[in-house]
Amino acid sequence: MQLTELIRLLDGTLEPWRFKDYAPNGLQVEGRAEVRKVLTGTTASQALIDAAIAEGADAILVHHGYFWKNEDARITGIKRVRLKALLEHDISLIAYHLPLDAHPTLGNNATLAEQLGLVAEGQTGDQGLLWYGRCTAPITAQSLVERVDTALTRPPLLLGDPARRIERVFWCTGGAQGFFEQAIAQGADVFITGEVSEQNYHIAEESGVAFIAAGHHATERYGVKALGDWLATETGLAVVHVDLANPV
Repeated sequence: MQLTELIRLLDGTLEPWRFKDYAPNGLQVEGRAEVRKVLTGTTASQALIDAAIAEGADAILVHHGYFWKNEDARITGIKRVRLKALLEHDISLIAYHLPLDAHPTLGNNATLAEQLGLVAEGQTGDQGLLWYGRCTAPITAQSLVERVDTALTRPPLLLGDPARRIERVFWCTGGAQGFFEQAIAQGADVFITGEVSEQNYHIAEESGVAFIAAGHHATERYGVKALGDWLATETGLAVVHVDLANPV
């Protein structure tokens, strides 16, 4: 299909115009006009670009792309090498950040809930990025941590009382540790995100609400894969997913 058609389809599905984001969503680097194969991955690292070149992909579709707010605008160093590889091989880079976090079925928060066996009940907070719901049955914080460990294949960090009874769960993938107090104010028994900050420990101890840091990459691996699977079904394009290891 034509690259312009692909972008229209993705934009129509993810509605990036609804979000105030930290980077441009949609087409970030323009490659060849016709797209036959798409490679998906979480972050547009050099390793992912190399994988796309090896696969003969026409486009790369990611969650973490380029041109972030307040980054150095100069095309030097790592940025130069990455862009040079994309342009020399005529590969498009397509990225959706907050729109992919928030999508109700294909997004990172929706797919994390599936992985962890959470029943989603709604979205709240800034741009609908904070999700809430429940476990299928009440469990302890320690049991939930063990479930996260098994599902995401990465040891999570638990702050707070391991024996805390968990019914009401709030979550937001990636670097959303700043939503912890908002989740507490709305009745959370536990908040799950990717990253952790120093103050989260004290908030967990003093509020009695558990905090689980499960890894930025680990919590955001599933949305872009779901999006790619959907794209393959909708268009018949060849879509290859590459999940590159990242301990963060």
